[in-house]
Amino acid sequence: MSLAEKRCVPCRGGVPTLTRGEIAPYLEQLDDGWKLSDNASRIRCQFTFPDFKTALAFVNHVGRLAEEMGHHPEICFGWGYADVEIWTHKIGGLHENDFVLAARIDCLPEV
Repeated sequence: MSLAEKRCVPCRGGVPTLTRGEIAPYLEQLDDGWKLSDNASRIRCQFTFPDFKTALAFVNHVGRLAEEMGHHPEICFGWGYADVEIWTHKIGGLHENDFVLAARIDCLPEV
């Protein structure tokens, strides 16, 4: 099953964060724009759009998806761009859920 076909599983905390070795195969399944933070605790992608309206539509799609999945990224956007940063707050690092959400974001209509 591909990451985009999976659903986020609620994380109650107390699980270890993924190691760099565990992260690599997940990152390979995402679009090239996703980058790992220096301390391997977050993934981030900047999306570009032709105008503010399209960036806003994308952000609204991400918001609806995040609510549906129960997994909420940090989003910053403006004219022609949206930055999305994902990590699992309960564990202070990365979990499979983060990559599932990123893969689902990659499938949104504006991407």
